Amino acid sequence: MKAWRFYGFGDLRLDDVPLPALRPRHVLAQVLVVQPSVTEAQLAAGVRTLAFERIKKRLETEAPVQLFGHEFCVRIVEAGPGVTRFKAGDRVAARAKLPCESCPLCDTGRGHLCRKGPIIGFQLPGCFCEYAVLPEIALTLVDDRISDSEAACLQSLSDSVASVETAEIKIGNSIAIIGQGSMGLECMQVARVSGAGKIITVDVRDEACAMSKELGADYAINATTEDPVEAIRTLTDGNGADIVFECAGGSPTQGMAGVRSVVQAIDAVRSGGKIIGVSWFGSPFEMDIDLLRERSLRYLFPDISTLEHLQHTVNLVAGGRVRLKPTITHILDGIENVPKAFEITANKGKFKAINPAQVRIAV
Repeated sequence: MKAWRFYGFGDLRLDDVPLPALRPRHVLAQVLVVQPSVTEAQLAAGVRTLAFERIKKRLETEAPVQLFGHEFCVRIVEAGPGVTRFKAGDRVAARAKLPCESCPLCDTGRGHLCRKGPIIGFQLPGCFCEYAVLPEIALTLVDDRISDSEAACLQSLSDSVASVETAEIKIGNSIAIIGQGSMGLECMQVARVSGAGKIITVDVRDEACAMSKELGADYAINATTEDPVEAIRTLTDGNGADIVFECAGGSPTQGMAGVRSVVQAIDAVRSGGKIIGVSWFGSPFEMDIDLLRERSLRYLFPDISTLEHLQHTVNLVAGGRVRLKPTITHILDGIENVPKAFEITANKGKFKAINPAQVRIAV
């Protein structure tokens, strides 16, 4: 089969490789649609973010190596020994971070808390290839009402569901979401169907603000034309939002806000409120902890999404409560276009993309 392999940062080549061997409790699947996550697009270019050192070490010691591709929709070709939930012909999507199944947490039924297991596309081969062998414990069945392209977004959406669950929204809470990329838009929609009251979003791109309003935000603030903190406080009677989701931080070299969005989130939340830290930054930065303590702020990080979160995303999208189709702005045909998808995803502002660019590998 054909598969993209990394020989180093920025060095991606389409190779002929053996078809992966089917193993117990795994399925062999044909890749239908795959998209690079924003984190993967940064790592591919050598930008410091989540897992940078681990990826660097793999490239130094194992290259060429199949990397990335944890956001996908595939069709099962064959189910291996021990697989009980799926059969040939099923369309499935996956969660990325898996339990190790052997630590004390996993052994006592708390595998959702395990951080020792592999990540598809990082330790395990992902789906920038024609066929993939995937563990059954990662997968959920895709509803017929969900397209292949929408199904490729379900992994990201499951992380957004976990983020909103972490926030513990109470009915009528005012919500602000800084950053309206794919996860910011997903958090906004999930918050809206989870009891949120007034929803205020912030971005620096007109197209992202317009998409936010289309998908249900009450107010969408363009931070290039008005002060987002002042606007959020004005819209919440001077108090600040009950909960702020920070979804914009990251490397400015790829169009993200650096750490400025964290400062804005702290200033925009009410005293006693909650900040949900969704972004990855890739390096340490200073924070005035005393300010958080003085204002009794909670800075919370989302739990890793579970299979239950992933299955919930299927219900949300199949039932029309969360809309993904409008956010999918760039679809490329053919495995040879994977590098272009990385380029678009790494430069969404330049290409006016909302969701990461997708590649249709097979029909």
